[in-house]
Amino acid sequence: MNIPKHSSKLTLESRKLNYHDVYSCPVCRYGHISVLTLTEAFACDFCRHIFTANIEEQTLIMADSTPPMAWRWTGRNWKLAHQKDSELSFVVWLLGMALVIFPTLIVGVSTYIFPPEEGSNQSIFPLIWLFLTFLSHLILVLWLLAESYQLPFYTYLKVKIRNWLNR
Repeated sequence: MNIPKHSSKLTLESRKLNYHDVYSCPVCRYGHISVLTLTEAFACDFCRHIFTANIEEQTLIMADSTPPMAWRWTGRNWKLAHQKDSELSFVVWLLGMALVIFPTLIVGVSTYIFPPEEGSNQSIFPLIWLFLTFLSHLILVLWLLAESYQLPFYTYLKVKIRNWLNR
């Protein structure tokens, strides 16, 4: 990684986004992004995401994600830019809530309609099943949201686990 000599001096003051400097990664916040050779794209040396830059607007767009995420360079750090498809984001959150609520509701209604026999050894089983249904669907939705929005903590853990497994 080539860190310019004037980079350490500029860390205390604001600087413009350009293809010659090295910046912190807006996704994992652990690695550093620098320009890819013979391209006008950036890449992170830790999480390996690829970004396209708009130098005039001081923005960075993650090219390898759907929906594409964007950040604006403030001169010192990255700030999440406004997403163009907020309707899709609303639909994703609505579907995520439905995926958690409806299966849990189905199990809960079936437990209410067909209760276990009083005093039987398995009378706690429907409540355990209800809790496991809710928990498993919640974990699934949280994983999909973390994968979709590339949350920094999730990306960091994913890269660390991948590196640990490759050893």
